[in-house]
Amino acid sequence: MEEKKDKLARVQCLARLVGSGSSNVDHAEPTQPINNTDKFHEEKNTEPEHNKGRRREMKTMYSCGPELAALEHSIRKLENKLLIGTWQVEHLQMYKYFRPFQPAEPESDSAPGVNHNTSGTSDSSDMTQMKPLPPAGSLIVHDKDCSELFDRLRPSSGFYRIRPKSHQDPFLVYCDMEDGGGWTVFQKRRHGKVDFNRDWVDYRDGFGDFKLWNDEFWLGNEHIYSLLLAEGKNLVKIDLMDWDGQKSYAFYDNFKITNEADKYRLQYDMYSGKAGDALAGGGGMVEQWSTSLSGMQFSTRDQDNDRYLQGSCAQENKAGWWFNRCHAANLNGKFYRSGKYKGQYDNGVVWGTWKGLWYSLRHTTMKVRPLVFLDAMGSGAGDI
Repeated sequence: MEEKKDKLARVQCLARLVGSGSSNVDHAEPTQPINNTDKFHEEKNTEPEHNKGRRREMKTMYSCGPELAALEHSIRKLENKLLIGTWQVEHLQMYKYFRPFQPAEPESDSAPGVNHNTSGTSDSSDMTQMKPLPPAGSLIVHDKDCSELFDRLRPSSGFYRIRPKSHQDPFLVYCDMEDGGGWTVFQKRRHGKVDFNRDWVDYRDGFGDFKLWNDEFWLGNEHIYSLLLAEGKNLVKIDLMDWDGQKSYAFYDNFKITNEADKYRLQYDMYSGKAGDALAGGGGMVEQWSTSLSGMQFSTRDQDNDRYLQGSCAQENKAGWWFNRCHAANLNGKFYRSGKYKGQYDNGVVWGTWKGLWYSLRHTTMKVRPLVFLDAMGSGAGDI
């Protein structure tokens, strides 16, 4: 009963607050004749009517303090939601996640997610999401990487925004939610349309296309550096496919790189898999001495940080990569079609311990997730 009385009092208080401005003038009581006997009181209490109305309004505001504050807070929240919604629509339009609606042939069932014009006429300003595109990601970024996103939402594979470190801006990545889920992809080769023979700045900041599932890209050494845990408790998987559709893979524990001041030096621990340990240079001592990539700095055509004194591995192999003298693995090399190739240098997309240095692979993917991760099957190992 007391609660109902309290709510009624609040409603009456707000009603008085809303109506107080007009009641002070529009509903003022008519002036009554003044008797001579009341002249003294009249002179003593003389005060302009608008001042009295202002005092009554202030009194009402003080009595409705909590309700007024709550009302102002609600208005601010609605204004913020409107601002964020406007920004999100502009963001999606800018990056072409939406396109003008094109009327399709009438169907018995309406397609989900399509906005229909209530007037019954088609309008080119209507917007609908493009089917070929992956999810655009949330405006508000909660996740450090794709493994956290997988644990939280179990979404499908696609492009999402992540924030590995709280002080940096979010950026777009491709999340592989198959293969056990939770993989953040930082390199992908598919069709050879993207040129990987780039300068240092391009490899530092990243390049390629970030729209479709089969787009090629290099995420960028700065993003890779922030993505790979400083303590190195990561698992990197390298997926490979030849031109006959055969697949193989390699795992590396504690895969990480240093910062730009140290030229993004590569470090990793244990290898496992079926494709062979090409990052270590192969089986022989001589091969490992000249082609092992452990501890090597990153090189590009305009920054030579390799150990090859007679030339530049990056220039010869048309790629930015961790080179020694030079390599047994180079997944950023020149894209040759049909696999086997000939040339002055073994500069293809190669994994020497699987197909040799003169066979250029068709598909490659480099992806990472935490070393300790409970995948979709509950095994912690993923689907090989």
